[in-house]
Amino acid sequence: MTLEMVQASQVGMKAVGAGLAVGLAGIGTGLGEMGIGAAAMGATAENKDMFGLALLFTVIPETIVIFGLVVALLLLFQ
Repeated sequence: MTLEMVQASQVGMKAVGAGLAVGLAGIGTGLGEMGIGAAAMGATAENKDMFGLALLFTVIPETIVIFGLVVALLLLFQ
C-alpha cells in the first residue's frame, strides 16, 4: 500500500466513525424518548400543570445527540 492509500483510508475511517457517533446517538435518543413522550402526554392529559415538567423531561434526552455531534466534530477535525 502506498502512503496516499493509507491516508485516504484513515480519512474514510474517521468519516465512518463520525457518522456512527451521530447516527447511533440519534437512534438511542429516539428509542429513549419514545417512552418518555408517551408518559409525558399521559401525565399532561391528567394534570395540565405537569406540562412544563413533561416538556423538560422530553427535551433532556435530546442533549445526547449534541454529545454525539461533538464527538463527530472532534473526530473529523482532529
